Amino acid sequence: MMAAQNHVHEKPSADRINTVVSELQTMFGDRLTTNMTVREQHANTTTWVKPQPADAVVYPETTEEVSSIVKLCAANRVPVIPFGTGTSFEGHVNAPYGGICVDTSRMNNILDIYAEDLNCRIQPGVTREELNDYLRDKGLFFPIDPGANAAIGGMVGTRASGTNAVRYGTMKDNVLSLTVVLPNGDIVKTASRAKKSSAGYDLTRLFVGSEGTLGIITEIVLKLHGQPEAISAAICPFPTVKHACDAVIAAIQYGIPVARMELMDEFTVRSLNDYSKLDLPVSPLLLLEFHGTEPSVKEQAELFGEIAAEYEGGPFSWTVKPEERSKLWKARHDAFWAVKLLRPGVKDVPTDICVPISRLAECVDETRRDLDESNLLGPIFGHAGDGNFHINLLIDMDDADEVARMKAFMERMVHRAIDMEGTCTGEHGIGQEKRKYLEIEYGREALDLMLTIKKAIDPLNIMNPGKIVTWQEK
Repeated sequence: MMAAQNHVHEKPSADRINTVVSELQTMFGDRLTTNMTVREQHANTTTWVKPQPADAVVYPETTEEVSSIVKLCAANRVPVIPFGTGTSFEGHVNAPYGGICVDTSRMNNILDIYAEDLNCRIQPGVTREELNDYLRDKGLFFPIDPGANAAIGGMVGTRASGTNAVRYGTMKDNVLSLTVVLPNGDIVKTASRAKKSSAGYDLTRLFVGSEGTLGIITEIVLKLHGQPEAISAAICPFPTVKHACDAVIAAIQYGIPVARMELMDEFTVRSLNDYSKLDLPVSPLLLLEFHGTEPSVKEQAELFGEIAAEYEGGPFSWTVKPEERSKLWKARHDAFWAVKLLRPGVKDVPTDICVPISRLAECVDETRRDLDESNLLGPIFGHAGDGNFHINLLIDMDDADEVARMKAFMERMVHRAIDMEGTCTGEHGIGQEKRKYLEIEYGREALDLMLTIKKAIDPLNIMNPGKIVTWQEK
C-alpha cells in the first residue's frame, strides 16, 4: 500500500494543477477550458447538492485521448471526474478535491451495428434518444429509458434503470462489454460480444454502476431488441396509491409481461395536466405499456383491466395509436419538470428508493403518510413494476426548519426501504449524498470489500474521489 500522503485526500497544489492544465492546453487547444461558467455547469446541473467545480474541463474524442489525460493526471496526482450530460442527482460530477473534468460529449459516435446479433458498439457520449433515432429504420431499439436524455456512458456508470425495466431489465442486463481507461491510463476491454461467457471474473459488471470511481468508460457494447409488432398504452386511475400498488403486485405475480408500469400520485397527475395540457383523472394513476403481437397486447391489456377492477381501479382505457401513446409517455418523462409548478420558486430535491415488489404498497403508503406528517410537499412517481419510486421534494432551501424536516424525512425513507430488504437507491446512484447509507445497507465487511477493490484499481484515489466509498486508512 502506498503512503497516505500519496493519496488524493485534499485539493492538489496550485503548481500540480497548473502543470496538468498547461500540458492539456498544449494537447487539446480549445478543447480545454478553465472558464468558471463552464466549470460550474459541469459540477451539478440537476441536483440540490452544493456545486464543487473542477479546475478545468477537457473534451476528448477518442479512447487514446482519454488515456493520455488520465496518465498525465496520475503522474501529478490530480483528480479526474468523468462527465456525460450531467443529469445525475446525488453529486456524482462534483469535484470536491478539484481536478480535471473529462466531458465525453464529443465521443458520440455509433461505431457498429450488429443487427444479426442484436447488439451494437458505441462511444459513451451517445444519448439514448440519439441511439434509438439511429436504430428506428433498422427495426431495433434500446429499451433502457431513465426519462432524461442521458448519455449512455453515464447510464452505464450509474447502473441506470427506467420505465422499461420491468420487462427489459436495467443497464447491468443490457451491457455486453466495455472499453475502460483505468486510473493509471491503461486501456482494458472487459469482455467479448458473445451473449454469455464463463471466462474469468465478470469485469463488465464491476464497472457498471461504479460511477466513474474505477475508470472512464470509452466504448460500450449494448444488447438491442427487435421493435415489437404491436404496442398498446393504457391508463387506470385508483382511489389511493395503495390500491394502485396492490394492482401492480397482483399483475406481476399473475405473470402479465408488462413492458412499462408507471405510478403517479395525484400531485404528479395534477401537475402533468397543467404542464402537458392533458385531462387525466386527478387521482393516483398507473400508466402502462404492453409489447407483443396484436392479439397478445390486446390480451395483456384486458387481463390487467380485470385485475385493476379487483382493486377498485378504473375506468381502464387503452390505445394502440402511436400519437396517443407518445403524448402520454412524453408527459410522463416531463414529470420531473412538471411537478415544479406545484410550488414555483423553491428547490426540487429528487430522491429514490427501491423495495421488493411485495412491499411496494406498504412502503409507498408509509412514505406518503410520513410526507404529510412532516408537512412536506413531495409528489411520488416511479417505476412501480420493479418496486422503484421517486419523491420529488419541493423545498424552500432558505427555511432552515423545512430543510431539517426534509433531511429527517429522507433519513427515515432510506431506513424504511432497507428495513423492508430494499435499497437506498434503485437507480439514482450513491454519489456523495448517499454514501452514509451504504454501510447500513451492506454492512461494514461488504463496504470494506468495495474499498479494497477501489484501492487495488485506483491506489492514488484520483478517479472521481469522494464518491461511493469514503477513502479511509486502516
